[in-house]
Amino acid sequence: MTNERTLLITGASSGIGYALALAYAARGTRLLLTGRDISRLERVASDCRTRGAEVEISTVPVTDKLAFGEVVEKWDDAYPIDIAIANAGISGGSAAGAGFYGIVQTNLDGTLHTVMPLIERMKARKAGHIVLMSSMAGWRGMPNAPAYSVSKMAVRALGEALRPLLAPEGVKVSVIFPGFIKTPLTEVNNFTMPFLMNAEKAAACIKKGIDKNRARIAFPLPMLILSRLVAALPLWLGDRLLARAPKKPD
Repeated sequence: MTNERTLLITGASSGIGYALALAYAARGTRLLLTGRDISRLERVASDCRTRGAEVEISTVPVTDKLAFGEVVEKWDDAYPIDIAIANAGISGGSAAGAGFYGIVQTNLDGTLHTVMPLIERMKARKAGHIVLMSSMAGWRGMPNAPAYSVSKMAVRALGEALRPLLAPEGVKVSVIFPGFIKTPLTEVNNFTMPFLMNAEKAAACIKKGIDKNRARIAFPLPMLILSRLVAALPLWLGDRLLARAPKKPD
């Protein structure tokens, strides 16, 4: 077995995805990167190649089940994927309508379209690591961002179900729970974000957690404690507190 490895990272054109691509970029690493913006994605690819990595890119949307599935399978045929990081995601405060469905389609369906084509393949190889991007909002339904929290709670449940299911097959599963990270996703927030962390530090935490095969990769610690405490409150008290939370812009 060589030290070479292949990683798939969705949502790699900015934010945590971009930082993760740079964190893994090195000689002996092949990065398969996806994103919606071709110009930004090409810049990410160039930065990673400068660090010695081999890079391929795709702008096929993760929400397109058939087309994106074909991309994933074609890549896996050519370069068996060792680590698949389903990172692509969007946010918003929409409580109903098209905005709600769009967020769920990207965050949940996009995650499924990324990992489902790989599960049987990784089981057959008795190797592989599936990494899912949830959120601190995945611990409890958030009235200020219902679509986002619904999607991230579902992603958490998916990862927590798959980990014990796939472990006997040699396939690892980790779920990421970031707090507020300074990215284009949070730049639109018009409220104070506690324990705000930059994307580079977040990527380092994620990489360390993947290397250690942690079931849950949650950071920063103060935000994790706060989120779990809110989730553990009686519903009536949690509802009262969260009703006062600032709303995310649509």
